[in-house]
Amino acid sequence: MTMSGLGLNLPNLISLARLLLVPLQIWLIYVGRYGLAFWILVAAGISDALDGFIAKRFDRRTRLGALLDPVADKAMLISVYITLGVAHQLWTWLVILVVVRDVMIVSGFLLMQVFAVSKYYDPLYVSKLNTGVQIGLVGFVLGRLGLGTGAAGWPDFVLSLTVAATTVVSGLSYLVRLARRIARSEQAL
Repeated sequence: MTMSGLGLNLPNLISLARLLLVPLQIWLIYVGRYGLAFWILVAAGISDALDGFIAKRFDRRTRLGALLDPVADKAMLISVYITLGVAHQLWTWLVILVVVRDVMIVSGFLLMQVFAVSKYYDPLYVSKLNTGVQIGLVGFVLGRLGLGTGAAGWPDFVLSLTVAATTVVSGLSYLVRLARRIARSEQAL
């Protein structure tokens, strides 16, 4: 079977490479190599934009890519949150909140598959905002630690509270969306 038969085109290979960087990212944070971990995060962000651009611009979208891209993104972001939490660089309650929201969204998606509810699951605007501030927080923390500029300060506090607020609003918004879609599917029966 060829690589193209598996759906492994260039955008999917880029997503796969991003997924394979996750263990390296965890190790770099674990051993305190925050500067290098920061650059891995930057590279992951660039690769995410690049694979999406290539897939759309050159019509290289595949079912594998539709699964692999968000899995790589979530694996990277969640692993960074958990590892920074273990390293006591993020509040434990914030890490738990972020992880619980993502588990809830994935569980909701799987529940929608069970109930044969619409397979199209477009991200909410608040979720995109939430992802942006989540990335902003860990990028800021890794950058600050990589430069050795000292302990957490007010920017960490403000970014953390913003992540918490958008995580709660996004999670509740997805719950409402899920409940509405399940209710609509039951009415159709």
